Amino acid sequence: MSMSSSEEENHRKSVEDKAEMGRRKRAIWERKWKRLDIVKASASLFVHFLCLLAPFNFTWPALRVALIVYTVGGLGITVSYHRNLAHRSFKVPKWLEYLFAYCGLLAIQGDPIDWVSTHRYHHQFTDSDRDPHSPNEGFWFSHLLWLFDTGYLVEKCGRRTNVEDLKRQWYYKFLQRTVLYHILAFGFLLYYFGGLSFLTWGMGIGVAMEHHVTCLINSLCHIWGSRTWKTNDTSRNVWWLSVFSFGESWHNNHHAFESSARQGLEWWQVDISWYIVRFLEIIGLATDVKLPSESQRRRMALVR
Repeated sequence: MSMSSSEEENHRKSVEDKAEMGRRKRAIWERKWKRLDIVKASASLFVHFLCLLAPFNFTWPALRVALIVYTVGGLGITVSYHRNLAHRSFKVPKWLEYLFAYCGLLAIQGDPIDWVSTHRYHHQFTDSDRDPHSPNEGFWFSHLLWLFDTGYLVEKCGRRTNVEDLKRQWYYKFLQRTVLYHILAFGFLLYYFGGLSFLTWGMGIGVAMEHHVTCLINSLCHIWGSRTWKTNDTSRNVWWLSVFSFGESWHNNHHAFESSARQGLEWWQVDISWYIVRFLEIIGLATDVKLPSESQRRRMALVR
């Protein structure tokens, strides 16, 4: 049942009041931790604990596993979660869409419904008090600490009502319900095939590196870097992060043209995720690939 306009207004004011109250008392140890927050924090601590063990379990095959996990999980986030699901920048056949999404799941950044909802709220409320990971609340909050405060996210944005397109699909609902089992199975397979070396370097180094690169897009790319486009936010382009983030750090470009499948808009702006989408388009697997028009670029340019 839909709310009336007055009910919607009251809900909006309630959300804003709660968000403001929460913003004033967000000391991480001075709030009530929900069970989901504890699970997320425990998983993050475990991954970083594995990183501490990794140097004592180094092998060359383990290093290769870490690079594979970093690349597969990272591209799963950038190509699938971000450009395909969150922004619908292009379309691929369902079997390929689901495969890419599963790769993103292995990055241990949450299921597609959770990740996409948060990101859509970020674009809806960028840099405001309702931004899920607003840089206005400090570098470490926008980088990592927001992940462990699901109650605050609900206070700011409300429930996950902005991902009905994903909720209607059985596959994404299945991943949402079973995400923990997939991660446990992933860890078990790493240990089975390579013992502690594969586990510490794959689920430790590989996952942690990709996780922090993604987090730098939320934190650093709203604090430091260059601006090319007139956006009503603090988004920045960080050139040196582009290779490690597979093109995601052209963040001012992204906020200027949110639906664009290409974020490195100049020939010299490295965007590995775009190269993959473009290849898929050439062979006929990617369709409806969105790019900014010349008129849009002229309108958004800081210097004309």
